[in-house]
Amino acid sequence: MGNSKKIAVIGGGSWATAIVKMLCNNTPQVYWWIRNAATIEHIKKYKHNPNYLTSVEFDTEKLILDADIKNIIKNANILIMAVPSAFLKAALDGITAEDLKGKQIFSAIKGIVPEDLLIVGEFFNKKCNVTIDNIGVITGPCHAEEVAMEKLSYLTIASQNTEIASYVASQLNCRYIKTTVSDDIYGTEYSAVLKNVFAIANGICHGLGYGDNFQAVLISNAIQEIKRFVDAVHPIDRDIKSSAYLGDLLVTAYSQFSRNRTFGNMIGKGYSVKSAQMEMNMVAEGYYGVKCIYEINKEFNVDMPITTAVYHILYEKISPAIEMKLLTDKLS
Repeated sequence: MGNSKKIAVIGGGSWATAIVKMLCNNTPQVYWWIRNAATIEHIKKYKHNPNYLTSVEFDTEKLILDADIKNIIKNANILIMAVPSAFLKAALDGITAEDLKGKQIFSAIKGIVPEDLLIVGEFFNKKCNVTIDNIGVITGPCHAEEVAMEKLSYLTIASQNTEIASYVASQLNCRYIKTTVSDDIYGTEYSAVLKNVFAIANGICHGLGYGDNFQAVLISNAIQEIKRFVDAVHPIDRDIKSSAYLGDLLVTAYSQFSRNRTFGNMIGKGYSVKSAQMEMNMVAEGYYGVKCIYEINKEFNVDMPITTAVYHILYEKISPAIEMKLLTDKLS
């Protein structure tokens, strides 16, 4: 596949900023949609995002910035979605299936569209008529903050269209980013949602005073829960121990940069959901993800004790101490 493909990043947060940084290593021009026009003007003038990863300096001659998402979509072939899942439909307001016709869409969101209970790939397929072979997923283990510091990180690019997945992988691959390609778009995307839920669980336990020993047991059970769920939803041969699944879970559950772990830690320490959300500068995707997974699982009836515990705490306002004590008897 030639270099004629034009890539656009949709979103102005930390992960979108990190993806643009990666692309600028390989791509002569990167289209970048940011809703806030003032942020765009700041980037053009000062060469960095004023709100996220402020240490990253861009060669602005490579950036085509626009607050009009329709312009960005019109001019790009490949769209990388990097807005919080809860705000995806708002970001796409006014965009029709015709606007997306022939586009390749990659989700870097790691969340579920809450109004429709669909992972992002399914949303574009079912609601926007984007064919499955034009849909992909970009997943970790990879934190935006370490990309900013150019610490060695790994990405998995998943699509049933291996040619376009390989092309996107080549555009993200650089000195500090290694990429691999997968065809498991459902498993990688659902796993990326679930790891945020389990990072919240781990944060809650830390906030309650549970130690490293218990947290290791929790995460050992979490990867088994991921396997049970993704095998039920999309049963194919996959190695759940690979970095796209286990690695992404580990970094999200333990890292100091994990917003979901931070959110959970605040809940464990006694913050209400609303107060924890107000104090954080970024969206904890697991908050929305756990409700969606809980609802989806009513169809599949997979044994998911950790997911259920987090749902009870966040949405039914059950005491974190009580719920986690009950959970301890269900783990092994």
